[in-house]
Amino acid sequence: MNEEHRNRIAGLPLQALSRRDFLCRSCNGIGALALAGMLADELPAGTPAAAGPPLPHSGRKAKHCIFMFMAGGVSHVDSFDYKPALQKLAGQKLPPLSGLSGEIQGYLNKPHRVIPSAFEFKRYGQSGRAISSLFPRIGQCADDLAFVYGIEVENNNHGPATMHVTTGSQFQGSASVGSWVTYGLGSPNRNLPGYMVIQDPRGAPVNGAAVWGSGYLPAAYQGTVLRSSGTPILHLDLPGGVDRSQQRREFDLLHFLNSRHLDQRPGASELEARISAYELAYRMQASAPEAVDLSEEPAHTRRLYGLDNPVTEGFGRQCLLARRMVERGVRYTLLVHGVEINKHSWDDHTNVEGRMRNHAAEVDLPVDAAEVDLPVAGLLQDLKQRGLLEETLVVWASEMGRTPFLNDLESKTPGRDHNQFALVMWMAGGDVKGGATAGATDEFGVKALEEQIPLRDVHATILNLLGLDDMRLTYLHGGRFRRLTDIGGRVLHEIIA
Repeated sequence: MNEEHRNRIAGLPLQALSRRDFLCRSCNGIGALALAGMLADELPAGTPAAAGPPLPHSGRKAKHCIFMFMAGGVSHVDSFDYKPALQKLAGQKLPPLSGLSGEIQGYLNKPHRVIPSAFEFKRYGQSGRAISSLFPRIGQCADDLAFVYGIEVENNNHGPATMHVTTGSQFQGSASVGSWVTYGLGSPNRNLPGYMVIQDPRGAPVNGAAVWGSGYLPAAYQGTVLRSSGTPILHLDLPGGVDRSQQRREFDLLHFLNSRHLDQRPGASELEARISAYELAYRMQASAPEAVDLSEEPAHTRRLYGLDNPVTEGFGRQCLLARRMVERGVRYTLLVHGVEINKHSWDDHTNVEGRMRNHAAEVDLPVDAAEVDLPVAGLLQDLKQRGLLEETLVVWASEMGRTPFLNDLESKTPGRDHNQFALVMWMAGGDVKGGATAGATDEFGVKALEEQIPLRDVHATILNLLGLDDMRLTYLHGGRFRRLTDIGGRVLHEIIA
C-alpha cells in the first residue's frame, strides 16, 4: 500500500500538514492511537492496521467460502448435465452446429462419433435435478444446490483454463479468487491464515502454487498450504532448544528491525507480509496443530466423510478439515482434487467410464469406492446440521467440460476431449437459492443453448454471495485498477435467494 493510498484511506490531504494543522488534529489523533491499540486484536488477520477492518459492500449470509476444484476437467455429460439425445446418436456424427471456434470446431470438422454417457441419470428432490448415478449422495443434497450451465472459459488447454477459473485470468501472475476474498474481507481469526489450501495428498495441480497465489495483490493474501502429513504448515515447529519466551523475544527484535527497514521502503508489500507472517506464525504454533487434529472427531463424523475407507479417506480428510477451518473463522478454503494431468486427475481422454468410476463413485461394487461423492455430500450434510451452511458458500468447479463425441473411431474404451464452452459449476449455502438454475447447454452438451455465460459472471456472483461488489473490489497495479472480473461481470441473480 503506497503513501497516497494510506492517506486516502485515512481521509488526509495528499500535501504535507503544517505544524498548526498537526497540533489541531493531534488532540483527537492521540486518543485514536490509544483506541487503535485497544482494538488491535479485533483487526482481521493480514489486514494493514492503517486501513482498518475491511467491510462487505452488501449484507450477505455467507462469511466463509469453501471452493472445491476438481482438476483436469470433469465430464459434465457424465455428471450433472443430462443429455438423453446422445443415446439416440450413439456412434454417429453430430449435426452441424454454429457459434463454435477453436479446437472444438476443429474436432467437429474431422470424422467423429457421439459417445453417450455410460451412466444412468436419476432425478432428485423437489427440484427434480438430473444427476448421474456416479453421484447418488450429492444427488440427495440436490435441493441445496444451484447449478450454472454453459460457462465459457477462455482457453481449451489445462494450464490457462485452470488459471482462468482460479484467478480470473488465463495468464500467471494474477491474484487468485481466495486472495481477492481475503483482501476484500480480511479474516476474523488472528491465529490462522485467512486463506487455507488443502490439496490432493497425492500431489499438486497443474500450475502448482500459482493457483492460490496473490499475484499483484500484497503477498499477505496468498493461500497457505496445509500439508497432508507431518507438521501441518511447513517450518511451523518450534526450533529445538528454544522455548516460547525466548522465541517471543527474538520475534520482538526481528519485528523492530524489519519495521525500521520498512520505514525506508514504503509500499514494499512483500516485507509487510513477512512482518505479519512472523507474528501469525508465532500464534499459529499453538493453534494450527489443534485445528488439523482429527482424532477428536467422533467415529460417526469420520464415517460421514469416508475416513474409514482408504479410497475416500484422502478427499474425506480434505473436506473435514475444511469444515474445521470454517469453525475456526478461516475466510476462504481451497480444496483441490486431482494431480497435474495424470491418472489421478479428471482428464479422461480414454476410458471415461472406468476413470469416472474411480473419481466419483464405483456404482457396481457392493463396497463403496467413491473418491468424492461421499466426502462432498458428508461436508454439505455436516455443515447443514451444525448450522454452518447458512454462513458458508460452497462451490464445485473444474477448469472445463468435455466433448460428447470423440475423433477416435476405433477405441473400445473411449474417452472425451476438452470443451471450453460447457463448464458446469454448482454452489450451495449462504444466500444461494437451492434448486435454482442459471444457463443451459444445447441438447448435445457441446455449448450454451443460447448465450454462453462468461466465467467473469460466475466470479462476480461468488463475490456477491460473500457481500462484495466486483466493480468496487479493485487494486491499483501497473497504472490501472485491477479486478477479479477485469471488465466486470453480471451477477447471476437467478441462483440467489
